[in-house]
Amino acid sequence: MTARIFRPAKTPSQSGTAKTKRWLLEFETQDPHQVEPLMGWTTQVDTQDQVKLWFQTKEEAIAYADRNGIAYRVEEPKELTRRVMNYSDNFKFNRAGPWTH
Repeated sequence: MTARIFRPAKTPSQSGTAKTKRWLLEFETQDPHQVEPLMGWTTQVDTQDQVKLWFQTKEEAIAYADRNGIAYRVEEPKELTRRVMNYSDNFKFNRAGPWTH
């Protein structure tokens, strides 16, 4: 079973970068999810799908996978680009678009 080591991106409703600093090791699913016939819930036979291990650094996650004989692949994070804009820029005289209420 292959593990995926990555740093999660921030959620769309999250304005800060609070939960994006740590690295996550999670196992990839091998079996597809199945629909349980009685209730209609999705089930998974493999419980490795539920295991998520958090690490402070990428090196710690890789060392853990090597120590326990886990095959892994590392996904490098995309750097966050932020556009810095002041509140007063909304009211500039030479603004590119018209300001509406």
